[in-house]
Amino acid sequence: MTIVRRPSPFGELMSLRSAMDHLFEDSFVRRPFGLEPTATLPLDVTRTPDELIVEAALPGIKPEDVEITVEDGTLSIRGELREDRQQGEGETLVQEIRRGSVFRSVALPTGLEADKATASFENGVLTLRFPKAESVKPRQIRISPTLEGNASPSSNGNGTSDASRSGTAPAVTADRK
Repeated sequence: MTIVRRPSPFGELMSLRSAMDHLFEDSFVRRPFGLEPTATLPLDVTRTPDELIVEAALPGIKPEDVEITVEDGTLSIRGELREDRQQGEGETLVQEIRRGSVFRSVALPTGLEADKATASFENGVLTLRFPKAESVKPRQIRISPTLEGNASPSSNGNGTSDASRSGTAPAVTADRK
């Protein structure tokens, strides 16, 4: 009697799995970070009554390697992390620090004065401050107190108000915060 040895179906599955593992490792894990596509730049955006504040995390990037543009209501920030090491300095065993460029583009709300924006860079964080135009800042409206059903926006010195004397409607004033 002859013994015939058949290949195991699980053996082929394992080789397919190994092939897929190698495909993914070669594509994602082993790719040198300097050759990867442009990475996304993380942002924090805060709105206050007087301004819009944009903070961008740019660790390891020098301020002179950052480009900031505002065009047609769109803020664009681009940064470049360059490798300072020379090629012949030694063999790289582990390379996890990302190198290359980061980019982010966001639409800005209307009513900002982009030409008066300021930028600061401290500890790897870029901070942009865009002041709001006076026309879009929130306003507080104050109502004048009433005495005996008549508004008294101002006193004319003899205890009667201009509104009660003239029969006009109560005055409403707007103050900017």
